[in-house]
Amino acid sequence: MVESAQPHTAAHGPGRVPALTSYDPRTGESVGSYPIAGPDAVTAAVRAARGAGNWWGALRFADRKRWLLDWKSAVARRIGELVELICAETGKPEADAAIEVMLAVENLDWVARQAERSLGRRRLGSNWLSRNQRASVGYLPLGVVGVLGPWTNPVFTPMGSIATAMAAGNAVVFKPSELTPGVGMWLADSWRRIVPNQPVLQAITGDDSTGTALCQAGVDKIAYAGSEAGARNVITLCARTMTPVVVERGGKGAMVVDVDAELDAAAESAIFGAMSNAGQSPSGIQRVYVAESVYEPMLDKVEELARRLRPGGDRRASYGPMVRETQAEEVRRQVKDAIARGGRAVVGGLESIREPYVEPIVLTDVPEDGLAITAESVGPVLVINAVPTMDEAVARINAVDHGLTVSIFTRDTTFGAELAERIRTGVVTLNSSMAYAGIPAMPFGGVGEYGRGHTHGEAGLREFSRTLAIAQRRYRAPVNLSTFDRHPRHLRVAKAIFRLRHG
Repeated sequence: MVESAQPHTAAHGPGRVPALTSYDPRTGESVGSYPIAGPDAVTAAVRAARGAGNWWGALRFADRKRWLLDWKSAVARRIGELVELICAETGKPEADAAIEVMLAVENLDWVARQAERSLGRRRLGSNWLSRNQRASVGYLPLGVVGVLGPWTNPVFTPMGSIATAMAAGNAVVFKPSELTPGVGMWLADSWRRIVPNQPVLQAITGDDSTGTALCQAGVDKIAYAGSEAGARNVITLCARTMTPVVVERGGKGAMVVDVDAELDAAAESAIFGAMSNAGQSPSGIQRVYVAESVYEPMLDKVEELARRLRPGGDRRASYGPMVRETQAEEVRRQVKDAIARGGRAVVGGLESIREPYVEPIVLTDVPEDGLAITAESVGPVLVINAVPTMDEAVARINAVDHGLTVSIFTRDTTFGAELAERIRTGVVTLNSSMAYAGIPAMPFGGVGEYGRGHTHGEAGLREFSRTLAIAQRRYRAPVNLSTFDRHPRHLRVAKAIFRLRHG
């Protein structure tokens, strides 16, 4: 089992191919029906990817760049179509879906243009012992990359792996979430329209069994984004075949607000990070630690902004519904636990949960062992706690293994950068939240159990490549130590030079 996600439906019948139906979480209406790919279908897709990958990986960087930019343009021209499908399968407001697609296209554009600079062969320096050698390093494709995508951001998140892997010269087999199969099929179809005879990108739809089959299909790397349980399952499955993995585990990050912070900007970022996408963005804000002297005014500003928000399924809604049926119950469990432990609800509470929608909930005075802090955040819930010092804020953040993103608000950016280096996390933003999503060059990845490897940026391109270092002898070395027939004088000279350099 790859991910602990609840599929909407899986229809089976005698003599029929198992089918998966996606639904609009706002209305419960069917969006589309797709096959559940079994092991044979997955194996066939990987086999086809091998053939296409041989062609794709052998192309020059400039040729791959041209194909990828053509694909980018095709997606951009049909953005309205893709946005409509995202809204239908996730319930997101149109603006959120459009922003997601635009960010994904910008990332695709960046990796297409920067792949050669990041991965092309380059000269390396030598020292006095190896002056007769010319050394270089380059990065080659792995082959076939399997991508397991989430439903939270069904375009932006998987495209962080898909586009980067393809720019590095790999073929990709993409298994979208069972909740958003239509989006995954749309992306693969958009590529097929550009290059109909080379399945460099394929999408296979299905449930947990399909994801399991992809992990066991002999791909060269798996990129996974999703729940903690799903991440552990993927790592376990891939360990059996020694398949490397890139993991982006679900859950949201933290924010720190110092005494000199611009509180209006901090409050705005906290609310957007916590509530956008109905609180279902893995890189959002789960908890905020505020210096005691500015805690009350910060809390007042957050409360004011939160009360303006309204969930719903119409164009004017601030955010949409919970995509999975189990999420509302998890929100209820976390809020109930927080209040039972002495926390208090500043905005909303248990009465805010009206499935499939959850109105904004802001909690404070929540103990650090409460579920609203330690568990994966799955809804529009924000915890704000006061701290006596920034040292205490750092300690509290590091105590919870949500090491993906942290936002720091302070006017003293030098201190903010120093504070960032003390936090066990993969990404830090100063005086903003989630801004890194719009910076394609910025690598994205967690630490510890929260994440393995990187997507985006140069680090992402190299994540989906293999390193090939080459040393070439140019002439016979005047002092040759790499032979059993070396002259005794050579060793004396080498020792003398060594002492001059290091003694």
